[in-house]
Amino acid sequence: MALRANQTYVNLPVKDLSKSIEFFKTVGFEFNSQFTDDNAGCMVINENTFVMLLMEEFYKSFTKKEVTDTVSNSEVIMGLSAQSKQEVDELVNKALAAGGKPANDPMDQGFMYAWSFHDIDGHLWELIYMDQSAIEHA
Repeated sequence: MALRANQTYVNLPVKDLSKSIEFFKTVGFEFNSQFTDDNAGCMVINENTFVMLLMEEFYKSFTKKEVTDTVSNSEVIMGLSAQSKQEVDELVNKALAAGGKPANDPMDQGFMYAWSFHDIDGHLWELIYMDQSAIEHA
């Protein structure tokens, strides 16, 4: 029997929780205040997917490994779907205006459009639009 998780929680270490929360609010995300405190911020991606922004010291209490230096290393690429190419551009531009850094140039493959940025802690986020009608005709 395959595992079917009801919810997904991704944990990311951050240096300054209040700045990270403000950054992601500016991009357009909401936070669940019930699971947000001085050590963690619960960012809502959708009704079943959440990103827990954890202060680095708190994050370290969950692992025996070192926290990745996001300046020179990548630990994960957070890929999120968008409803249109325009939404991809809008969200990435909001992230860049809020202090994020450019990652890769936009990639347009016809049926798929993607653009990425680094958040203020150096984590890599990619916004992706997939044209379902182009995929179905392929």
